[in-house]
Amino acid sequence: MVQKGTKACTSCCDCGVRGDTGSKKVIKILSSLPMTAVSGLFLAVSLVLILTDTHSPADPAWAAIIISGTPLVYSAFRRLIFENGVRKISSALLITIALCASIAIGETFAAAEVAFIMAIGGILEDRTVERAKKGVRDLFSLAPAQGRRMRGGREEMIPAGEIAVGDVLRVFSGEMIPADGEIISGETSVDQSALTGESMPVDKTVGDGVYCGTISRFGSVDMTVTRTGQDTSLNKMAMMVREAEEDQAPKQRIVDRWAAWLVPTALIIAVVTYFAFGDITRAVTVLVVFCPCALVLATPTSIVAAIGQATKHGVIIKSGAALERMGKADTIAFDKTGTLTYGRPAVTDIISFGAGISDERLLSLIASAEAHSEHPLGKAVTAHAREKGIAIIPAYGFKMTAGRGVRAVVDGMDILCGSLAYLTENGIVPGGYAENVLEGLRDQGKVAIAAAADGRCIGIAALSDTLRGSARETVNELAELGTKTVLLTGDHRRTAEYFAGKAGITDIQAELLPDRKAERIKEMQSGGRVVCMVGDGVNDAPSLKTADVGVAMGGIGSDITVDAADIALMGDDISKLPYLKRLSNATIRLIHVNITISMIINFAAIAMSILGYLNPVTGALVHNAGSVLVVMNASMLYYRNFDHAKDRKKDGAKVTSA
Repeated sequence: MVQKGTKACTSCCDCGVRGDTGSKKVIKILSSLPMTAVSGLFLAVSLVLILTDTHSPADPAWAAIIISGTPLVYSAFRRLIFENGVRKISSALLITIALCASIAIGETFAAAEVAFIMAIGGILEDRTVERAKKGVRDLFSLAPAQGRRMRGGREEMIPAGEIAVGDVLRVFSGEMIPADGEIISGETSVDQSALTGESMPVDKTVGDGVYCGTISRFGSVDMTVTRTGQDTSLNKMAMMVREAEEDQAPKQRIVDRWAAWLVPTALIIAVVTYFAFGDITRAVTVLVVFCPCALVLATPTSIVAAIGQATKHGVIIKSGAALERMGKADTIAFDKTGTLTYGRPAVTDIISFGAGISDERLLSLIASAEAHSEHPLGKAVTAHAREKGIAIIPAYGFKMTAGRGVRAVVDGMDILCGSLAYLTENGIVPGGYAENVLEGLRDQGKVAIAAAADGRCIGIAALSDTLRGSARETVNELAELGTKTVLLTGDHRRTAEYFAGKAGITDIQAELLPDRKAERIKEMQSGGRVVCMVGDGVNDAPSLKTADVGVAMGGIGSDITVDAADIALMGDDISKLPYLKRLSNATIRLIHVNITISMIINFAAIAMSILGYLNPVTGALVHNAGSVLVVMNASMLYYRNFDHAKDRKKDGAKVTSA
């Protein structure tokens, strides 16, 4: 297994090189594509000499052995010297033994062939890994070098490292946004494709969040910086992908253990073959075909290709283990607010109770009274009035009672806005009609602000969260994939049932505190379910950790939530969940197929070697063809299309910061 901070000369055989030494540089040069091509050229010349029965003073195969074999031998001895226990025994050791045995019986071409094809297999995997890692390098390269800070009415260009939280930056059309922040003036359309996977620019205006590394395409804005440097969404996304590359999946560790016991097994079978048939060539051939490189390559190449594929679609998978668990998940539990819904209250109804007050007048009075409120509902009503062009009348004597409502004098009237209980406490009796209206609104999952003027109830403003446009289709697709969906929410049961019904979820568990959510997940797990939890808020962090695999809404989710999760949806697009499930399922299947292919090829080659149908040369070809096949099969995963709903109508909501 490759040590953190080191690079193997070939992907299946860890050379274990530590430090920037001269030896490491030589090994890297010998393992490079140009030198491998030279090795192949010498091997080809040797083959021509064999086929034409031409003798030469020196066999060109020796050059191939030196170029492609040296990294393998170096790897084997470094592992023997520096590793402990069974880790001393590696696939490189078995290959080295096979090389030495082939040379000992005069099969220099076979030794060169083994070394050369192993080098080709290593290069193929490196190319697969590099292709998958390209997205990470692109993410780091997106970080802008400078920003335009506004101070005292003047603009000044400063290095990105000097940008601080609270600074006001100006970003012009075509420029890259240098930090995470919130727009305070202007509007634009932002290309977020590198960060979220969205194909179209997203419209942004005052109050919307913007992210480092994205590009303002069609407008200029002023923004207040909320996160800089290592804390930006861009940097966190890149670091999550880097962590994913360093994490090995359980199957990969199992394969590493197989490589350890395959070495003594190969030696035993080779010795038994020699004594049984008295043929050293058969014994050497067994050693050649026994090399487990295809087996070792089966899992990591598939995992890396899948992580790279997901990154292209704005889905960050932190580890190969998370990908494997997602493939096994048969239940997906959703939080409601900010996950199935946008998590932003919006005005849905303005209901006037008559008495000469129109709906517009009612909205104007409520918005004016709530203009100084910090409550999300009050702010939503005021924003709605401004969007409709409704006048906001100056209010005086503003007073807020926490959790109950607000009071202010608007246009000479004493206005109260809040719950029915708040109005009742102030001596105002709403009446049966108002109570019936509120009951109906609650059945629709809505909350209401009751308004009173000069001692009488004049109407209601109803607000509701909004279901994500892709929610129902996502649930339906997951059902087609055989995945059960559950709603776990702290909301009132009526609200939960309303939104669950619209999304198509029938298993509803409402009014749950964070610890109860985690308990419900444990109950499902104890019943044999493999649970994936999808959430966005800090209160979801315990559930994300408890679940077999946690998926966070990476765009609007809190830092704690994203850190607690195994997977992040950078575009807050839950329609990516069926894609993620299909990708995970396909990766698990591919790992099983690759392991099966490698084992069938190895067992068949071993049997043919024992029976004398293969010699070291043909055995090397058969064995290493399996390694190449496994790598090529895994690399195709990177290009496959798992987003079956790619052409459906996109969820057009803006992504905003929490």
